[in-house]
Amino acid sequence: MTGPSFPLTTARLRLRPFEEGDFEAVYAMESHPDVVRYLYWEPRTRDEARAALDRRIRLTSLDGDPSALRLAVILRDSGEVIGDFSLGVRSRRNRQGDIGFMFHPDHHGHGYATEAGRLVLGLGFDTYDLHRIAGSCDARNTASARLMERLGMRLEARLRETEFVKGTWCDERVYAILADEWRDRVRAPAMASQ
Repeated sequence: MTGPSFPLTTARLRLRPFEEGDFEAVYAMESHPDVVRYLYWEPRTRDEARAALDRRIRLTSLDGDPSALRLAVILRDSGEVIGDFSLGVRSRRNRQGDIGFMFHPDHHGHGYATEAGRLVLGLGFDTYDLHRIAGSCDARNTASARLMERLGMRLEARLRETEFVKGTWCDERVYAILADEWRDRVRAPAMASQ
């Protein structure tokens, strides 16, 4: 697999691998109770956030092991890191990928996650030739579920009490989209404007 040249850009965003200088932004996300509410960990200390950033910095290619990209989502106008989007490969043989994301709550409600997500899905399908990309979330996390729906992903399963997280059994929602479905979504607006 040959990857893209970074940064990737949209009208309002730049996406690139994480760097050492992203620490304060990562700490602000990972220590925020609203961000980690449905994740596996409690708000992180500065040392824990530093270790999390160090792991992110190493995830720069779908060629390696682990096969994952962790991309900082940056506002083009200000240069501020506002989120994190990941793309991983579950199976090379079957061309299966997955996505994950987190955004600081100060930047919710502006469409940034949808904008970044479209770019990441396009990367998975168009650059890496994946056949299917999935994502999952705690069933209580309606914001993440809505984001995956806005990206055109369909709910494939609601798994009952699949994980014991923070002292409680949690249901999981699994979403996915196929390459053909993605390409039809991308072509539809172009066809409508002709």
